[in-house]
Amino acid sequence: MEHSKKNQAEMVKEISGSNPLRCMKCGKCSASCPAFEKMDIKPHQFVSYVINENIEELAKCESLWYCLSCFACVERCPRDVKPGKLVDAARQIAVRQKGGAYLVPDEIPEIVDEDLPQQLLVSAFRKFRR
Repeated sequence: MEHSKKNQAEMVKEISGSNPLRCMKCGKCSASCPAFEKMDIKPHQFVSYVINENIEELAKCESLWYCLSCFACVERCPRDVKPGKLVDAARQIAVRQKGGAYLVPDEIPEIVDEDLPQQLLVSAFRKFRR
């Protein structure tokens, strides 16, 4: 099912629970991002892409998959814009458009190392199950 650009932008806002119009472009989100160097679209730029309803470009960018879902950007944002949640929402839309699940819960026990931190497992579920 194809969604219009506006509809996709509204979906990103709804899924993320974020209001990108609150962004004042301070860059604190990008400054706190541990994956900043790998990203082709930085966290503060994600906000602009959503405001400009350019979701197709977000769905194609590598940053969706480099985001660690650590939410350091969410914590640092003085205006509560939640750029990391925008990234997560755009990732969900990209996965839904492709169809299928990338990680099925039944596969987890086979690949889990007992020494992995719990936060990593939660992040992987959030990133790959939708």
